[in-house]
Amino acid sequence: MNFYVMTLFPEMIENGLKTSITGRAIENGLINLYCYNIRDYSNNKHNHIDDYPYGGGAGMVMQAEPVYNCYQDIIKKHNLEKPRVVFMSPVGETFTQDISREMALEEDIIFLCGHYEGIDERVIEMIVTESISIGDYVLTGGELPAMVMIDSISRNIKGVLNNDISAQTESFTDNLLEYPQYTRPVVFMEKKVPDVLLSGHHANIEKWRREQSLVRTSKLRPDLFEQVELTKADKKYLKTLA
Repeated sequence: MNFYVMTLFPEMIENGLKTSITGRAIENGLINLYCYNIRDYSNNKHNHIDDYPYGGGAGMVMQAEPVYNCYQDIIKKHNLEKPRVVFMSPVGETFTQDISREMALEEDIIFLCGHYEGIDERVIEMIVTESISIGDYVLTGGELPAMVMIDSISRNIKGVLNNDISAQTESFTDNLLEYPQYTRPVVFMEKKVPDVLLSGHHANIEKWRREQSLVRTSKLRPDLFEQVELTKADKKYLKTLA
């Protein structure tokens, strides 16, 4: 899978993603990361890519031309036809695990990272296919949201995780939060690992984990819990808690 990032700070993207799991995925050729500095496409000698907003107001606005020229260069260099272009914006749809899994099916995605007070709306209308937000708060730029999305999407690509089963049991799978995890020692400061996890009885362990996910989700994320498809066993267990 190919990720293309249009940004004013390519080193920020590269330093963040060329480490840990995504870094190994890049080294192994499972994903490709291409960062393009929008400043390189400025039409003035000082590489300015921003100007004052029409109508007045605080701050500056990124100009349309450098962004458009950067996009066109990516299209030509990589021979792309109508690629998915995601604009990191607080006005966009909120990013979810479902969106992450769906995007992992793509071959190419371009991420557009804004700064200042935003980007000239005209170029957004011309090249962007969708706007995505990672939450209801404001950040300095679109780089961190792009990194969050690339990290999440990459985990859904076969081979990126050492153990592909991990992606099937993580939080938000089936709208459930992940069950509690434990490791050695068996007793830590008088707190003991639940006996069922030490039993070696796989069916009982899976049943316990499912029940823990149900309890955790109902308490911490009732909004998600409303979307969970409950089995007969789930309903029977939940009745015992009422």
